[in-house]
Amino acid sequence: MAILSLDCSEIRAILSRVKTIILTLSAAKDLDALPRDAREQVEAGLHRYAMTGQGDVKALQGRDGYRLRIGSYRVIFDEDATTILAIYIGRRATTTYKRS
Repeated sequence: MAILSLDCSEIRAILSRVKTIILTLSAAKDLDALPRDAREQVEAGLHRYAMTGQGDVKALQGRDGYRLRIGSYRVIFDEDATTILAIYIGRRATTTYKRS
């Protein structure tokens, strides 16, 4: 069994790349309204993106922001160097990208 050994500078470097996830009140309500398995899937996808930058992300056309696709769910969000601001969470529908 391998033991991972990191010094303080390596830990700081890793933590400096992790983004904070903030949900708007509307996004928090959207997340709470999802079935438990879908909610867990969306939370895991958001955490993965915040920690690694990996995920199916595309810039939105015609407005600022991005969308993260997690199965049949979408997270509409804005981000900067340290924060992800989730604006909308829900199933893909014709009105998904019109909501602000």
